[in-house]
Amino acid sequence: MIGTVAGVLTTCAFLPQVIKVLKTKETSSISLVMYCVSVTGLCLWIIHGLMIKDAAVLLANSFTLLLSSIILICKIKYK
Repeated sequence: MIGTVAGVLTTCAFLPQVIKVLKTKETSSISLVMYCVSVTGLCLWIIHGLMIKDAAVLLANSFTLLLSSIILICKIKYK
């Protein structure tokens, strides 16, 4: 239960940034390195979640990866 709540909260933390970037297409203040590292780490968390068969880890990190990837793609596209 704690893992599920933590996953929902940390995932939802990315939503305002995604919405702002998609609306404004402004990414100059976003760190490219940070999002590259974040996406890499999230991929590793997903692999870990698969290995230990933990749905909370897998789902939270998969959705966060989607949101982080949107920001990363926008950062590269609107650079």
